[in-house]
Amino acid sequence: MTQPLPDDETLTEAGLELRGRGRVLLIACGALAREILAVGRANRWTHLDLACLPARLHNTPAVIPEAVRARIRRARAEGYEAIHVVYADCGTGGLLDRVCAEEGVERIAGPHCYSFFDGNDAFAARADAEIGAFYLTDFLARQFDALVWRGLGLDRHPELRDLYFGNYDRVVYLAQTDDPALEARAREAALRLGLGLEKRVTGYGDLAAFVAAAMRG
Repeated sequence: MTQPLPDDETLTEAGLELRGRGRVLLIACGALAREILAVGRANRWTHLDLACLPARLHNTPAVIPEAVRARIRRARAEGYEAIHVVYADCGTGGLLDRVCAEEGVERIAGPHCYSFFDGNDAFAARADAEIGAFYLTDFLARQFDALVWRGLGLDRHPELRDLYFGNYDRVVYLAQTDDPALEARAREAALRLGLGLEKRVTGYGDLAAFVAAAMRG
């Protein structure tokens, strides 16, 4: 079983332990760590460092902006000059944008990771047609039991399933990788929610372009 990613610490590839000047730091949601590191490996970027905040912050999005601010300031104290934020708005109601503007850093565009994985323009074009969709990514397919089923208390109160999900008409699995094991997890998740499954292989979507632009400086 895949182990959960560590919270609130810098994740680096072997040999990338140096920090500070001449390096690029991406401050990201822990739910995106695998994908960002995969993009870095594919491009052989040896000057990329990644600092992840806990994915569980999405349960309390109001705390995300100041958590990001604190990590930006810590990074500057560590000597980083090139800092980018890999968070969408993520339910902060524009407050994360305000923090990024005040701190002079750029964040990836989009309201949430479903949008930028799918491609922000494509996601917006599908918005009306998919108004009843419940989205999964690779991370959420992998962590469905912990974050959704147990996270919403459905393991203890399964009768709440239809209250929470009665207005959804399908699960849309936005797949970053074409992994049969993850597809099976997504299919099981949809079954447990009483919904049909649609799979869309998105790859890394707009995430790859944002990381590439950050690494080009």
